[in-house]
Amino acid sequence: MADPRGFLRTRERELPTSRPVPIRLSDWKEVHEHRTGDSPYLKRQAGRCMDCGIPFCHQGCPLGNLIPEWNDLVWREQWDDAIERLHATNNFPEFTGRICPAPCESSCVLGINQPAVTIKNVEVSIIDEAWERGYVVPAVPERLTDSTVAVVGSGPAGLAAAQQLTRAGHTVVVFEKDDAVGGLLRYGVPDFKLEKHHIDRRVAQMEAEGTRFRTGVSIGEDITWDDLRARFDAVVVAIGASIPRGLRVQGEELDGVVPAMTYLSQANAVVAGTAVPDQIVATGKNVIIIGGGDTGSDCLGTALRQGAASVTTLAIGFQPPAERPEDQPWPTTPRVLEISTSHEEGGEREFLASTVQLLGTDHVEALRVAETDHLPDGRRVPKEGTEREVPADLVLIAMGFTGPDAAGAAAQIGVAVSPRGEIERSEAYETSVPGVFVAGDAGRGQSLIVWAIAEGRACAAAVDAYLTGSTELPAPVRPSDRGFAA
Repeated sequence: MADPRGFLRTRERELPTSRPVPIRLSDWKEVHEHRTGDSPYLKRQAGRCMDCGIPFCHQGCPLGNLIPEWNDLVWREQWDDAIERLHATNNFPEFTGRICPAPCESSCVLGINQPAVTIKNVEVSIIDEAWERGYVVPAVPERLTDSTVAVVGSGPAGLAAAQQLTRAGHTVVVFEKDDAVGGLLRYGVPDFKLEKHHIDRRVAQMEAEGTRFRTGVSIGEDITWDDLRARFDAVVVAIGASIPRGLRVQGEELDGVVPAMTYLSQANAVVAGTAVPDQIVATGKNVIIIGGGDTGSDCLGTALRQGAASVTTLAIGFQPPAERPEDQPWPTTPRVLEISTSHEEGGEREFLASTVQLLGTDHVEALRVAETDHLPDGRRVPKEGTEREVPADLVLIAMGFTGPDAAGAAAQIGVAVSPRGEIERSEAYETSVPGVFVAGDAGRGQSLIVWAIAEGRACAAAVDAYLTGSTELPAPVRPSDRGFAA
């Protein structure tokens, strides 16, 4: 146990300060101040961990992170041991420590009667300190097998699977359709949440370990799925869930009505120095964001930085409570009102707002919005007599995704697709085609980054067993797991 009386001495959460709003809105750098390992508050927060007899934070995290162990090591300032324990379960803590919603904190036992330990901040501080101290080095395999593996997609699931399989001695090639590695980490998550040098640094480590990357290659077009299957001993499909959910109202076809990821990916490309012809920007516009989740929050922060005249986020549901409700007790993850750093920066939020129609001739000019009526059968419909019009020059649809773009794989090699649009798989992550596996959102549906990394690691263990007959790689989750980690 780190500090036996730590949770008594320090009863409140302490987090790093954020840069002032006017300053951070003038650039695309990360919102939070640089974290340093010698910060007194960090040791105090790590010392609040009670090393519980049953650490529910393990179960709250799909990766099964060894949270009490590395909290203790941070409190003792043993950074080399702390990163070893963190990397034992998580390939990319610099990603999860920045953009994961931290279900582990909802499960923290201290959260029964105190604010939870700042697990996520301790995690990212460990990896940042480890990089600065030179503790993160390539883990080159001691021997190579004769097996080759293709990983299609370089998001967190694909990267985790590739790193694990490379370290097991297989020759791994990652194919990415975009011009740079990272998937939505690169062209979805804004830089103010995750600066891209974190991705570049990790990719350099993976290349030093032996993983090969091929960018600008679209499987199904540049290389057929059949050719890929013929050239490699195993294939891991980690293409994410990229088909956006539509609004399905009149006027959705108007100019100025844009899927959130189209808007965000263009903004990220421009921040990276890439010219984007006819970029969709919010500058001087009245922006409406439909969808109140993380993607909507990312759109808000991006629009504010582009100089939007106004930004309003519309959510169809009730406004969640500020505190954990009684019907969502510890250690469940409660549905509470999320105040992101983007919400702190500006914009308006409206709840119980149903979009009835998008108005305009060629370009969107306004939305017709009504109050949401929740029916006894669970349906949510516009309430008659409550319609009103809201001016809009740019409407961003941030309502999530319906599934992966699996048509090419289904047509060319015959992988089965579920009625929900996900690629079907066995408990061993194998699709209906022998030797073809699927991990992450492509098989699970839209989910969290920790689930993507956990599935990438587990899928790698299944592929290793398929290729060699056994495996020593950890398999933290099964495809059927929908709640806590196994």
